[in-house]
Amino acid sequence: MPLSPEQHQTLRDLAGRIDGIDRAVYTRFDKDPLEPIIGLGDANTRIGFFGRDPGTDEVKYGEPFIGAGGQLVRRTVYQHLHGVPLPDFDASRALGGDFFWINTVPYKPVGNKAWSMKIKRLFQPTMISLLVESWHGRSLITLGREAFLWFGISQSKDERARIEAFWAREDRFESAIEVELTTPAGRTRTFDIRPLPHPSPLNATWYKRFPELLRQRLDQLDARADNLRG
Repeated sequence: MPLSPEQHQTLRDLAGRIDGIDRAVYTRFDKDPLEPIIGLGDANTRIGFFGRDPGTDEVKYGEPFIGAGGQLVRRTVYQHLHGVPLPDFDASRALGGDFFWINTVPYKPVGNKAWSMKIKRLFQPTMISLLVESWHGRSLITLGREAFLWFGISQSKDERARIEAFWAREDRFESAIEVELTTPAGRTRTFDIRPLPHPSPLNATWYKRFPELLRQRLDQLDARADNLRG
């Protein structure tokens, strides 16, 4: 599902106002550093994945969740849906159309460091609008601490504390929390948030357990090849 012209221009305008985009990587692959990397998928998909920000492979292919961590997600999902291993890279890319994919900020940061709170706040109204207005699903699997706590930004003190307290729970990767988001225009929707650890190979604590945890989430959401759309 493409961005609307207004959404696309808004993101480009915001990107032009900030420092920290890894322009050297964009230049290496002859990519426009102001072009957002968002793979929205089908608006009617039931399940979305919410991550932190794109990496080098995402810049190369112009698609989110396509690098090492994203490939772990895609391999696990494909095996769960079809009962056979993911056959190749092209099949992993084709899987993108069955889910909604979005990040806190749709640009690669220098050094793959998380974007600052200031930058996340700057982009959040537009990203909320994408979630609320461009997607009909409500169940989001978040990947990592930064992605999950994004949902507390700009919330009331009490709501932010509730979200942070959920992250502190030992059962956070098995449980769910509902969070309400409001667009700048005042449209509100409630989302079913199901956090997981970040799937990066550098995440030694959780990397080996990630496929098992993701399969559990997919079971919770009754994700099958024939019911991915609402």
